[in-house]
Amino acid sequence: MAEGVLMPKQGITVESCIITQWYKKVGDKVSVGDALFGYETDKSTFDCESTAEGEILEIFYNDGDDVPVLVNVCAVGTAGEDVSALRPAGEEAPADESTEEVKEVKAEVKAETPVEVKVNDGEIKISPRARALAEKENVDIRLAAGSGPYGRVVEKDIRDLIASGKATTAAAYSEAMTKDANVEGGSALGGRVGIGDLMAKPVSPVSAAADEAEYEDTKFSGIRKTIAKSMMASLNGMAQLTLNSAFDASEVLEYRAQLKKGGEAMGMPNITLNDIVLFAVSRTLLAHPDLNAHLIDGEVMRRFKHVHLGVAVDTPRGLMVPTIRYADLKSLAQISKEAKELAKMAQEGTISPDLLSGATFTVSNLGAMGIESFTPVINPPQTGILGVGTLMTRVKEDGEDFEVYKAMGLSLTFDHRATDGAPAARFVKDLCKNLESFRLLLAK
Repeated sequence: MAEGVLMPKQGITVESCIITQWYKKVGDKVSVGDALFGYETDKSTFDCESTAEGEILEIFYNDGDDVPVLVNVCAVGTAGEDVSALRPAGEEAPADESTEEVKEVKAEVKAETPVEVKVNDGEIKISPRARALAEKENVDIRLAAGSGPYGRVVEKDIRDLIASGKATTAAAYSEAMTKDANVEGGSALGGRVGIGDLMAKPVSPVSAAADEAEYEDTKFSGIRKTIAKSMMASLNGMAQLTLNSAFDASEVLEYRAQLKKGGEAMGMPNITLNDIVLFAVSRTLLAHPDLNAHLIDGEVMRRFKHVHLGVAVDTPRGLMVPTIRYADLKSLAQISKEAKELAKMAQEGTISPDLLSGATFTVSNLGAMGIESFTPVINPPQTGILGVGTLMTRVKEDGEDFEVYKAMGLSLTFDHRATDGAPAARFVKDLCKNLESFRLLLAK
C-alpha cells in the first residue's frame, strides 16, 4: 500500500517550509532513511528522509514551493498503486518537474504553431522553476505556451520562448507589464523585445545590452524576510537609545592568556574574549531586571528570574540568534562550549528553530570586524541588547605618569519605554566593573 511522506515539523513555531532541492525523482527506488529533498525554515536548512520504502510514485510539490508542515509531499509505494487519497487537498495532478520532460514530449507543439496560454482565474499557471527562469531572463510569461499538465507553463516553455526571440529586455519587460503590451518580435540584443519596439522606435543593441547589465534583482530568502520584518518592527515599535562606553581589558586579556597557556592541559575549551563577556553579562543582568525582560504589548513587563542569553551569529544565510538557556547557572567553560556548538549549528543551517527563540537579552559582537562601537537593534520583545566592539589602545593618568592600556568598547541599546537612561547606564557601569575585576566575579 502506498504511503505518503510528510513535510517535517521543525520546532513548535514552524508552520511551513520551502523545498530547496529534490534529490530523487519519480520512479526512483528509496529506502527508509534515504534523503528525499532539502528544505528550509525561515532560519535553518534540513534534509527530509524517507519514512517509507519502495518507488517514488508521485511528487506533489516542486523546488521553491512553500509547503505546510505535516502535509504529504510525495507518495512512495509499488508501481501502479493509486495515490489519489494521499494527494494534498487542492492538488489536481502530479506537479513533479523531474517528469516534465516526458510530459512535454507528449504535449510538444512546433515553435511556429501558436498555442494559447492557459489561464486559471486570471493568472497564468506556472511552475516555480519556470517563474524563476522567466524573472532571471526578463521573459514575459504571457507569451509562453504552457505545455505542462493542465496548461501549466514549465521551464522548457520559457527556454523555448527565449530561443524563439520573444524574450524582453529588463526595461521592456517592466514597460510591458505596466502597459499590458504584447510585441511578437524584437530588435534588441538576441532578438529580444526592447523599449524601442514597444514605442515603435528602433533600439540600439548596445543600449539594450547595457540596460541588462546595470543591475541584478535577487529576491529575499526566507531568513532575510524574517530579519527585515523583525528589525522594522523593532525600530518602528520601540523608543531605542544607545549608550556607548569602554572598559579596561587588561584583566580579561591577562586571564585569557593564562587560560591559553594552561587551559588545554586541564581539558578547558578555547575560551574567547566574547565568552568572557557573555559570562559577565549573565551575572550582571540579574541585578538589572528591567533589562532581563520582555515588554509585552507595550504595557506589561515580564522580568525573568534567570538569564536566557541570545548570541548573535553571522551565517551565510544571514543573522541568527541562538539562545544559551539558564546562562546565569552555567560556568564560563560551559557557556564557551555551548556558544560554539550553537554557532556551528547556525552556520551549517542545521539548528532547530526552538534554539533560536526564548532569549531574554542579546549580545552582538562586531569586534572581530574592527568596529569600536555601534548601535545594535533590539530583538523584540526584549528590552535590551549589548554590542561588543574591538580592542582599542588608550591612555590614562597614573599619578604624574601616563599609562597605555587596551580597552574594549561596549554599546547598550535599551527600550526607553521599559527603563530610563540612568538605570541603563548603571548596568553598563556594573558590567565594566565586573569585567575589569573578572577574577573576583568568577569567585562569587
